[in-house]
Amino acid sequence: MSAMTFPTPTPAEWRALAEKALKGRPLESLVHLDADQLAVRPLYAAATGVEPVFAPRPSDADGRAWDLRTLVEGDDPAAVNAAVLADLQGGAASVVLKGAVADSEPLSRALDGVALELAAVGLDAGLAGPEAANALAVAAKGSPRARLMFHMDPVSAFAETGEAPRSMEEHLTLAANTAARHASAYPEAAFFLASGRVAHEAGGSIAQELAFAASNAVALVKAAVAAGMSAEQALKGTVLGVAVDQEYFDGLAKVRALRLMWRSICAAFGVQTPAMIEARSSRRMLAARDPWPNLLRLTAAGFAGAVGGADAVVLDGFTRAEGRPDAFARRQARNTQLVLMEEAHLGRVDDPAAGSWYLDQRTRELAEAAWAEFQMIEAEGGIVEALRGHLIQPRIARARQTLEAALSNDAAQLVGVTKYVDPEPRPAAAEPVPAPTIEGGGGACVPLAPIRLAAPFEAEGATR
Repeated sequence: MSAMTFPTPTPAEWRALAEKALKGRPLESLVHLDADQLAVRPLYAAATGVEPVFAPRPSDADGRAWDLRTLVEGDDPAAVNAAVLADLQGGAASVVLKGAVADSEPLSRALDGVALELAAVGLDAGLAGPEAANALAVAAKGSPRARLMFHMDPVSAFAETGEAPRSMEEHLTLAANTAARHASAYPEAAFFLASGRVAHEAGGSIAQELAFAASNAVALVKAAVAAGMSAEQALKGTVLGVAVDQEYFDGLAKVRALRLMWRSICAAFGVQTPAMIEARSSRRMLAARDPWPNLLRLTAAGFAGAVGGADAVVLDGFTRAEGRPDAFARRQARNTQLVLMEEAHLGRVDDPAAGSWYLDQRTRELAEAAWAEFQMIEAEGGIVEALRGHLIQPRIARARQTLEAALSNDAAQLVGVTKYVDPEPRPAAAEPVPAPTIEGGGGACVPLAPIRLAAPFEAEGATR
């Protein structure tokens, strides 16, 4: 029995059929420019000279190719402890704590019953990162196998608030000295979080976010080396942070692009070490008036992080736009990842995105655009000087305006906000968020304040 063969259409034949489906519109009408002014095309082919991007990760016996990480917030140690244990017992592999974490006594109570050698614990303490790191080191009781994630990221906190109690040089030095002090006692620890999410949440483009993360990493590693750590120690102890949203193709390409940039950063320091990437779901994509479609957006974000090759994925509760997620919302966030792992089996495929000409090309173009932006920041004196000199902020503002214009003129949509709006949405519970206390007196810059893309549409609907 002879094998069936199918004719291979030529590009001209494909174009003719595509334009017929477009009812006479030219194929070029499908090309659009993103916020980085990169062209996104309707058809891609094997690009000459473009190396395929391959991001395989080993899976364990349960198909867990990434770390299911949860975020627990709160100021009451007993309540935080109950939430942490519920997450770990419910399938999470690690947790990040935000709240009263700068003192060892309440932090130890919040971690009562947590085996730090098995479950990694991280911190989200802003400019109080060194104090929180010291508290976590005390809570770990000197166990060399404790999997601690100090996650010190003073630059992001400074960029978001625009204020700091000390100069940023002092904050970087304090973070670096804290890391150097704990490096020998906790060899399994991660010390720094070089995140670019603050640029994303302020409305920045993908290239701007990646460039911010890269320049943030360089500032942290340089400070660590000055504090006596080796470049290899500092690079291995740095986690890269990015945001992923409902645009899952761009999200997974973003994660892969960051790995390409990391190779070049490591080469500049004369070190080879793999990137460790933590992908957190975007907050600017979330709706408040009708939070239920956020579940779909968060699922897409989790898919992007998992397929893109992130080492850890953190999904917010779907009620985040209204306040701190309650137990039900945290459970939904955790279970979304469990479904992706254990029902969709994303972790059982070595590299689900391998072989896509579109994703390879998009990844390469994003990496090149981000690298150009990174070089610009470094030429401006580095991330701190670029923030203090008000050089980054206007560029991010222009990208934000592009995003907002696309939603306003229907070139982009938010389900449940700009399209398919439920006239009578069901409310969902959320816990109030205490107003942050910002201590100034030291460094200052124009803040990269977070936005929420749905907010103006929700406000407009409320006034009708």
